[in-house]
Amino acid sequence: MQKGMHTQTEHCVRAVQAKDARFDGWFYTAVLTTGIYCRPSCPVVAPKPGNMVFHPSAAACQQAGFRACKRCRPDASPGSPEWNRRADLVARAMRLIADGVVDREGVPGLAARLGYSTRQVERQLLAELGAGPLALARAQRAQTARLLIETTPLPMAEIAFAAGFSSIRTFNDTVREVFALAPSDLRTRAPRSTPGHTPGVLGLRLPFRAPLNPDNLFGHLAATAVPGVEEWRDGAYRRTLRLPYGHGIVALTPKSDHIGCRLTLSDLRDLPVAISRCRRMLDLDADPVAVDEQLGADDLLAPLIAKAPGRRVPRTVDEAEFAVRAVLGQQVSTAAARTHAARLVTAHGEPVEDPEGGLTHLFPAPGALAAVDPQSLAMPRTRRTTLTTLVRQLADRSLHLGVESDWEEARARLLALPGFGPWTVDVIAMRALGDPDAFLPTDLGIRRAAAELGLPSTPAALTARAAAWRPWRAYAVQYLWAADSHPINFLPV
Repeated sequence: MQKGMHTQTEHCVRAVQAKDARFDGWFYTAVLTTGIYCRPSCPVVAPKPGNMVFHPSAAACQQAGFRACKRCRPDASPGSPEWNRRADLVARAMRLIADGVVDREGVPGLAARLGYSTRQVERQLLAELGAGPLALARAQRAQTARLLIETTPLPMAEIAFAAGFSSIRTFNDTVREVFALAPSDLRTRAPRSTPGHTPGVLGLRLPFRAPLNPDNLFGHLAATAVPGVEEWRDGAYRRTLRLPYGHGIVALTPKSDHIGCRLTLSDLRDLPVAISRCRRMLDLDADPVAVDEQLGADDLLAPLIAKAPGRRVPRTVDEAEFAVRAVLGQQVSTAAARTHAARLVTAHGEPVEDPEGGLTHLFPAPGALAAVDPQSLAMPRTRRTTLTTLVRQLADRSLHLGVESDWEEARARLLALPGFGPWTVDVIAMRALGDPDAFLPTDLGIRRAAAELGLPSTPAALTARAAAWRPWRAYAVQYLWAADSHPINFLPV
């Protein structure tokens, strides 16, 4: 699909009539006769075409006076793939809003991070999303409130403030307006907690667009896991999270139609941010049909895609952390990189308690690493210089890596650092910044897979051939890596 799909009425009607879940999150259907808005795959009988109008966001539906469908829960749709495949102002703003910036810093803070005026940001969001940043953040708060109402026994007053509302009254009014139910009625209608529910642990389902192949996604995260920060336990990838208001521990389990998510948070205000970061790490808002369709048009890639469609790009919950780990992994094995990182974690990470597993620390923040004596780092002098320069610039914010980063600008800033070559920069662009077109033509595994498939194996020739894969070359990397027998390509047992 493409930008502005909600304006393509005929396509939208066909998607709704087919109840096609691929388009959930791309647009929303508002029904004039009922005053309700739905996701395209809503199981109820499709309305007559003349009774349907289409909006680009849940917030736009709410602005127009429509209530969320109680059956299909459109507020829980996967996010639009647009925000993860683009790096323009609107996409960067949407990633920041999902990361809770409007609630923490207001619209001026959002605009300052983007380098634009508040008027420019509001105008562009209204033009494309049908709602401004405050309305988009309000829709997210409503979804967070519903999750807490339905999955915790917390008093409503605590939920209101945890979800980011400024008052109980605003919380009550918003929930009634969006869901056509009082908060207490939402709780009454929610399924009862299953036996064995652990107090303080939130159990959530993270939706995605099918197909999803979990092998390389969870295999990569488990194979590169830093002891103390990450682990694979009982069929779940678990890790610690550094969050705006505190810290958390998440366990993510691949299921056939969702990702099971168990969250423990030191501050419930971090719930929407934690969910957003986990979704980004697992690339759950991708459009695998569009990706595989384009890559599968290459006769040499087609067999890999047909064998295991729906591969995602394993990303990160912390861009600065990943950049540090990319440097630690330069020219060493996966095991050696994990060992280097584990030493830093033990010496400089913040301790956390994990009653359900073996996690012990948060990954060290850039400020903590910048204060480390370089002579204490057990690595070659040139890599030590690379690491200390990186963490110093991350700590003083002369270099910033975040969801709002302009991908090309970030690349240029990283390339200017000592010890940063194209491989390191592009692996950070692919896995930390989320650029779906990042490519690694010099990677040994990629070159070996290319040669085995009959693709050009020299970097220049492979890059030229890969032009037809744009803008999805990061996904092509996953398929090429999958031709190898490295543990990153297999779901742990």
